[in-house]
Amino acid sequence: MDNPSSLKYTASHEWLRDNGDGTATVGITFHAQDALGELVYVELPEVGREVGAGEACVVVESTKAASDVYSPVAGEILEVNASLADAPQTVNDAPFEGGWLFKVRIADPASLASLMSADDYSAGPGAA
Repeated sequence: MDNPSSLKYTASHEWLRDNGDGTATVGITFHAQDALGELVYVELPEVGREVGAGEACVVVESTKAASDVYSPVAGEILEVNASLADAPQTVNDAPFEGGWLFKVRIADPASLASLMSADDYSAGPGAA
């Protein structure tokens, strides 16, 4: 699966969609969910929580292992994808759409410049 060029990426396999209003939507990449295998549980952060860039704030569990998911930017958690409680496999089925994890108010919009483009991610950490 191609990594959408409209998203930004991290070396730890998270993606970020800039919503254009000072907020961003965050999830894990196709590569990450593929490496984890079928997800059976997702532990999401509390709405209102302040997170730092690179801070672990989500746990995803698969039939293989549990793994932390890190916030690509610092900010406040505004919303979580509550539907994942009943359907964690949505992250596997649609990692860039319905499988999003949380939305965050970006503390410093300039921090987006430190994230990778789709091409950089695909050539580096996301290389199959």
